[in-house]
Amino acid sequence: MPVNLSAPDAAALLPIAGVRIGITEAGVRKAHRKDLSVFLLDEGTQVAGVFTQNRFCAAPVQVCREHLAGGQPVRALVINTGNANAGTGADGLARARATCEALAGLLGLPANAVLPFSTGVIMEPLPVDRIAAGLPAAIADAQPAHWARAAEGIMTTDTVPKAFSAQAMVGGKTVSVTGISKGAGMIRPNMATMLGFLATDAAVAPAVLQQLASQLAEASFNRVTIDGDTSTNDSFVVIATGRAGNAVVESIDSDEGQALYQALLGVARLLAQAIVRDGEGATKFITIAVEGGRDAAECRLVAYAIAHSPLVKTAFFASDPNLGRILAAVGYAGIGDLDQTGIELFLDDVHVATKGGRNPDYREEDGQRVMKQSEITVRVGLGRGDASDTVWTCDLSHDYVSINADYRS
Repeated sequence: MPVNLSAPDAAALLPIAGVRIGITEAGVRKAHRKDLSVFLLDEGTQVAGVFTQNRFCAAPVQVCREHLAGGQPVRALVINTGNANAGTGADGLARARATCEALAGLLGLPANAVLPFSTGVIMEPLPVDRIAAGLPAAIADAQPAHWARAAEGIMTTDTVPKAFSAQAMVGGKTVSVTGISKGAGMIRPNMATMLGFLATDAAVAPAVLQQLASQLAEASFNRVTIDGDTSTNDSFVVIATGRAGNAVVESIDSDEGQALYQALLGVARLLAQAIVRDGEGATKFITIAVEGGRDAAECRLVAYAIAHSPLVKTAFFASDPNLGRILAAVGYAGIGDLDQTGIELFLDDVHVATKGGRNPDYREEDGQRVMKQSEITVRVGLGRGDASDTVWTCDLSHDYVSINADYRS
């Protein structure tokens, strides 16, 4: 069960003018499940993307990068679950391109106006014939209000769909933001085994939209980790239709740019945190806040060392305040000149360690009280400066092993 996360209320999700979404069952891997989605974008829509840093990236990631770099306006997205089309070589690239051609042909568009996305099992050929056969039904289903159904349609091992909306005033106009994501395992920054689609009706300059996509990913999806694995298919796309009527946002640093950024970031972080809350087998949602670093980069080193430690994560699962494991992770994080006598450690309001050693006032029962909670904050002070950063993670349970052992069956 996900940690304090429920399925979205479809009525609470805001349609985005200029975006229509259609979902169908194409039988990509399993029968009788929503596994094929299309996003149809009005003319004039701007699209930007951020993708996995895994060098063994999937064919659809390569095709998305090619199409975005080519400068052709993007008018449609096609998304399948059940098959990642990764580790498939030249044949996989041909199949990803064939998927774009199939949708483009039905819409009267050039193939490079379509971006393809796939998620699922690696090293199996993409069933293009099934996808192509399902596209007419997906197009016929397209409606502005289908965000909740799309969130369901992109799921793999997720247990609940993930979708959120927000509104903000930008240049005197009300702009809407809605996004969906999927992901539950093989989650690590750069990015995670996730797909994220975030849309707004704000008008945004193309170069600014790409800056927004990069900054949003860095502050949200690149701050979550479940198991330390970086996937082959990670994709985060930001869409701006320009239908809100605001003056075009020409700079992130302007008042209008910051108002839009904060609205987008709020939704992106909810989507990223929802992935952690729905982590495979997760029973705890854990915030790791590291402060007092010389720069944010070394704060992240420490945060990820804690978040990736199997010993730390299993201790959280067991509600066992074996907190020396956290201090050990701080020590091996990679800060060569770290002074252990400057380390402070807190679990929520419980001061566990001070000046590198056990706090004389710390009591085991206080640590256990916090460890039993479903949401926990670990706060580490490094005593080296004023920088800070935050990472979100979860515990590591028996179910994580079972889910991933049985993933292909």
